[in-house]
Amino acid sequence: MDKKYWVPALEKADGVLRLISEESYKHRLIDLSNQLGIHKSSLYSILHTMEALNWVNRDANDTYAIGSATGRWGHSYSQGQDIIASFHREATITRDRLQETIQLARLEGNEVLYLAKVEAPTMVRLASGPGMKFPAHVTALGKVLLSFVDDTELDSLYPIQQLMSATEYSLKTKADLVRQLRIIRDEGIAFDEQEVIVGFSCVSAPILSRSGEAIAAVSCSMPQHIWEKKKDVAMDEIRQLAGRLS
Repeated sequence: MDKKYWVPALEKADGVLRLISEESYKHRLIDLSNQLGIHKSSLYSILHTMEALNWVNRDANDTYAIGSATGRWGHSYSQGQDIIASFHREATITRDRLQETIQLARLEGNEVLYLAKVEAPTMVRLASGPGMKFPAHVTALGKVLLSFVDDTELDSLYPIQQLMSATEYSLKTKADLVRQLRIIRDEGIAFDEQEVIVGFSCVSAPILSRSGEAIAAVSCSMPQHIWEKKKDVAMDEIRQLAGRLS
């Protein structure tokens, strides 16, 4: 790995977490200093910051254990892995019914990050795939997730009125996006009609947590020439898939 931009303090914090995760409330500052080879004054600052961030806990004996923040990270990671595994299982059923491509994505800022994909059994392949990002406002996946974002956050994500267009069918202004998001909130489903790629349309529905938060979304994409024929059934199938994954 290229260490040109390496941050030594983070490497030291990682060493602390690795060591105290093996045995909770065993190591004091001096123990950690000796085992990790970190000077006590430097380590004190690192531990003080980690404790304030809930990365570590310190008890009355000044020994350390993993903090609550790491538990949240672990839960988030596990949830992400679980949803991808569940997606592949459930989306295959939907793909077989529709004979079209099914995708999973989550929102990252004003972009969608594609997490998983089940391809249609045809020679036609979409350009999107796991690990790729697209502007959220031009995709059905992005728009259905943006519909859960409050006005303040939306303003920070889109500080200017003009929006980048991917095709001639893409939304052009923030005002257009806001109007469409209101409709999506009411209907619980979003469409991309040739807004990313001319010749392809898409329908998407959100995957919800127990608290009603949109944690990801699923979509079905297909060539435009069969969109009108399959649009309604695709909408129903994607709603059902999102429901099964919620």
